[in-house]
Amino acid sequence: MEFNLRIVRGAILVAWLSTSQALPAATTTSPVTPSENPLLRESTLPFHYPHFDQIREDQYLPAYEWSMAEELKEIEAIASAAAAPTFENTIVALERAGQARSRVERLFSNLNGTITTPGMQAIEKEMAPKLAVHRDKILLNGPLFARIESVHSRRQELGLDPESLRLVEKTREDFIRAGARLADADKTRLKQLNSEIATLHTSFAQNVLKERNLHGVLVEDPSSLAGLTESEITTAADAAKAAGHAGKHLLPLLNTTGQPPLSSLQDRGLRQRLLEASMRRGSQGGEFDNRPVVARLVRLRAERAKLLGYPNHAAYRLEVQTAKEISTVNTLLARLAKPAVANARREAAAMQSLIDEEKGGFQLAAHDWDFYSEKVRKARFAFDESQLRPYFEMQRVLVDGVFYAATQLFGITFKERTDLPKYHPDTQVFEVSDTDGTPFSLFIVDWYARPSKRGGAWMNSYVSQSALLNQQPVIANHLNVPKPPAGEPTLLTYDEVTTAFHEFGHALHGMFSKVRYPRFSGTSVPRDFVEFPSQVNEMWMTWPSILTNYARHHQTGEPIPAALVEKVRAAQKFNQGFKTTEYLAASLLDQAWHQLAPEEVPAAEGVMAFEAAALAKAGADFAPVPPRYRSPYFSHVFGSDGYSAGYYSYIWSEVLDADTVDWIKSNGGLSRATGDRLRSTLLSRGGSDEAMNLFRAFLGRDPKIEPLLQRRGLDAVNP
Repeated sequence: MEFNLRIVRGAILVAWLSTSQALPAATTTSPVTPSENPLLRESTLPFHYPHFDQIREDQYLPAYEWSMAEELKEIEAIASAAAAPTFENTIVALERAGQARSRVERLFSNLNGTITTPGMQAIEKEMAPKLAVHRDKILLNGPLFARIESVHSRRQELGLDPESLRLVEKTREDFIRAGARLADADKTRLKQLNSEIATLHTSFAQNVLKERNLHGVLVEDPSSLAGLTESEITTAADAAKAAGHAGKHLLPLLNTTGQPPLSSLQDRGLRQRLLEASMRRGSQGGEFDNRPVVARLVRLRAERAKLLGYPNHAAYRLEVQTAKEISTVNTLLARLAKPAVANARREAAAMQSLIDEEKGGFQLAAHDWDFYSEKVRKARFAFDESQLRPYFEMQRVLVDGVFYAATQLFGITFKERTDLPKYHPDTQVFEVSDTDGTPFSLFIVDWYARPSKRGGAWMNSYVSQSALLNQQPVIANHLNVPKPPAGEPTLLTYDEVTTAFHEFGHALHGMFSKVRYPRFSGTSVPRDFVEFPSQVNEMWMTWPSILTNYARHHQTGEPIPAALVEKVRAAQKFNQGFKTTEYLAASLLDQAWHQLAPEEVPAAEGVMAFEAAALAKAGADFAPVPPRYRSPYFSHVFGSDGYSAGYYSYIWSEVLDADTVDWIKSNGGLSRATGDRLRSTLLSRGGSDEAMNLFRAFLGRDPKIEPLLQRRGLDAVNP
């Protein structure tokens, strides 16, 4: 039994949608049976790849209703079975239940994140609380839990293999954490909390994207865009025209606090406008103000945790992560915060010296950081990031970089499938074959940004691997690369190339999955472990044989100059004070919110004051380096429960990643032996064993933090 309640969100410019919706438009019909509704039919395409060309918007609600009703019938049959509970008729039966509902939910949530429409957003708002209620009907089912308890009490006597034994234990744990042992009155309150929390998740995420689309920075004087490339200026003009401002230029906002043009815009006033527009999101009143949502959501999460027997939401969430305890996370963040801010202050001092040399007459501000850090980089290392982009053409990065690295490491190969339907014309589909030439997965690539797509980068599954269900994986990667004007090449930034390798690390985790039960498939691991394999995959981006294979000038085909590569490597610790501080500030905010008891949560008007006080208390309130996300647009932790009390996961996983990278470099580097070991001990195992057991199986020992400190330049100042 699999619940995918992390419904992705989105908002769009309605005028854009009227001409760009990729899937067939809705009609007045409402198919309600499997034979009439493609969402309810198992796909006949290879690997059960979705029939994107047959899906219509009006099919979602009927499909949800039918599949949810069918799942409840399946659950009732398990709970009320006359036969005594066994592993097969209870635990395995639960794993088989709800396949139709899971398929509908995956398709809707994935597509709602990539090609949303106003209609899909309305469906999302309607379904979020209904899905929460549906989930509670299963997880709070008393007779069903009694059968699970019966199997669990006899688990050591059943002769189960390790994965099956773990399934019994994790199934019981899931039900207990969902409230299965609560009294009836508390169950009633829990259901109310879950329903409202689900609604708030949807409201928050939709507000973020709607405001992002509506509040880009409109530029009337094109001379103020000095510093941007001609292609970037053309893209800004096209964006303004699409928004109804022909003749002007629009700088759209990305999810993060920082915005890409800040590194190159010469006009300081425009830089200030752009950053302030970014930082005001969700906190400036009006329809999309997220401060009331944050306050209410934090309070309800805290109340739910208390009802379930935990002191706060963070304690509830961390119980099933590898960190386990609040004190462990707090200690890690505190250990890193002081040296990170100290590094950021040194970086700021270097930039201030440059400003003074130029007789700028001002103190470095947050909107100056990216611009002057690039100047310092250029002066110190004799290059800036704009020199790299001509060597990072998007298709070459994908095929000759990301795919080539996977072939060298794992022996797998890729073939584009142009015969399969697409949900958007900008996507690509590849068949992935194993070392013996047998296809074992399909991989969807969706790298371009569009108004109907949520921000950021992510991996998701359309079909998850499971031997029990005889399923092989269909995996997708998503980025938000600005699409250049027609006829021009797509040249990626250094960060975008890094992101491409990172997300493909998640994809490998999903594609290599070789487990029996859906509960453990692919990336179904603790939140603070899931980033580990993807971060390790970033190392191949700059591995010499990989880099020279894909980093070629888009016009001449010449490989990236060795001298430029050396400059990139020499600069790898540059600006790490900023990067670490902005990330830690967001992580500290996440923990500060979720370590509150219900009565400690501020009202909506106190949200920003709480944020400021929390950063000051942690020593992370350095004005030139604002948090990577501020609370009102922190979708990781408020747009779903996914990363709530878990944003620390990136740095936690990086401890494992940095240690592993050092091990790989010392044990043969890029080789099939390394790839086979990584695949067999970790990537193929999903959640079928404890996460740290998988780490130890690969590395042969517990992790060390020193490689991370060295990577981020924190070792010299660590207290």
